[in-house]
Amino acid sequence: MQVNRIGDIKEYDAPGHFDMQALRMHGLGASDAKSFSVGLSHFYPGGGTTHTASPPEKVYVCLEGEITVITDDGEEVLGPMDSCYIGSNEGRSIANRTDKNATILVIVSAA
Repeated sequence: MQVNRIGDIKEYDAPGHFDMQALRMHGLGASDAKSFSVGLSHFYPGGGTTHTASPPEKVYVCLEGEITVITDDGEEVLGPMDSCYIGSNEGRSIANRTDKNATILVIVSAA
């Protein structure tokens, strides 16, 4: 078992992300996980991401606040404990359109 304490997790620069804080919890050097990574993203009011697509599958779980996930097919607002799946090469972006912080758990396949 590998345990990562929230106080020990390092912030990293997430290209295409703005007005937010990204923390890597597992995988990609944060633990020995090989087939996925787990991150914690805090989006400040007005924060978000550019609209891009990438090969890995993703799951977003909104833990706190509210985020809008925009895909090429439309958009959905996620509140606490709502989640969504983003398929391989599916275009997507995230927007915090509220005046409160929002936190999401991000699970990404190693594909």
